[in-house]
Amino acid sequence: MTPTTSNIIPADRVSTVSEYYLQLKMKEVADLNARGLDIVSLGIGGPDTPPPANVIDTLCHEARRTDTHGYQPGNGLYDMRRAMSCWYKKHYGVTLDPDTEVMPLIGSKEGIMHIALTFLNPGDGVLVPNPGYPTYTSVSRLVGAKIIPYDLKPETGWQPDFETLEHTDLTGVKLMWVNYPHMPTGGCASTELFERIIDFGRRYNILIVNDNPYSFILNDNPLSILSVPGAKDIAIEMNSLSKSHNMAGWRVGMLAANPTFVSWIRRVKSNVDSGQFRPVMMAAAEALAVNDDWYSHLNELYRERRKVAEKIAQALNTTFDPRQSGLFLWCHIADNEPSGRELADRILRDARVFITPGFIFGSNGDRYIRISLCATPERMNIALDRILNMNLTHHSI
Repeated sequence: MTPTTSNIIPADRVSTVSEYYLQLKMKEVADLNARGLDIVSLGIGGPDTPPPANVIDTLCHEARRTDTHGYQPGNGLYDMRRAMSCWYKKHYGVTLDPDTEVMPLIGSKEGIMHIALTFLNPGDGVLVPNPGYPTYTSVSRLVGAKIIPYDLKPETGWQPDFETLEHTDLTGVKLMWVNYPHMPTGGCASTELFERIIDFGRRYNILIVNDNPYSFILNDNPLSILSVPGAKDIAIEMNSLSKSHNMAGWRVGMLAANPTFVSWIRRVKSNVDSGQFRPVMMAAAEALAVNDDWYSHLNELYRERRKVAEKIAQALNTTFDPRQSGLFLWCHIADNEPSGRELADRILRDARVFITPGFIFGSNGDRYIRISLCATPERMNIALDRILNMNLTHHSI
């Protein structure tokens, strides 16, 4: 049969985004590994160790039952919502009604889309951090919003410059994405910062959405923006079990807000997905009930890896802020390097190590690279040895 060329074209929105950089790069890394090149991947923030054993046991036990495989409530099981509420009360000091102020998500990345669909009309303005998580920008484009980047810089501890924001034309701005502890820079929040952000949102009638999946990783003071008095009036917070409980592939996230915001988002979400697998939700409730020893053990593991990551950064002649938290080390490249992208490409080519270039997070990331802690110390030390020797031995890939 002779192939024919269709006249069908995609929606205009498809041309506003490209496939996610890290997904494309992981395909490249997989191809290189298939060729036997053994790439050490320090690019992705996907935990490489399992969740607590009782969480896996609960999943298996519930999955073997005959009555757990049907459709579930779109708003999730009450047991999981209650566990989310208790988790927020214990660790953040925030009281949430599990019936009206908590919404489970199939991962917080999907939650970004649900929130955008709920609150943004085409042409509405969105304040997006630069650098910041690329999905804030891509989702804003997909819904036709007007993207207004706001600068985050090391001089201000990667926090918003409120004086500059106050002098920005905020006409038509509907939503502001914030993300603390910050990814990719590891900048931490404070109660004072959250108070300023909430005050800013209230005065300009801008919805504040804080994306908060990193608050337990190498961070001694987990904070929620919802702990600020009156924050629920103007703010939504997303959270996730991906990093804090090693459950990235399970796709368990949540958002918390006032009952009105939650009900609006639920209306959208109910038309997009059909809820989560019941055994996953039961296991997630177990995960949220772990004691503090779990977080202590997790951070011992990441502290050990962080030491190796810092040696890698030094071997690459980069500099970094030792106070940063989270699953990554954010490193400023040397002045004689053309760009973070070219350095990352050279490391992959010559050392067979994949490190994420900072440009993917915005123009303020051009002179940076990001090293993930999601690899064993043994693999990280292999990466270190290869980088130390990459100028002596060239590996063509």
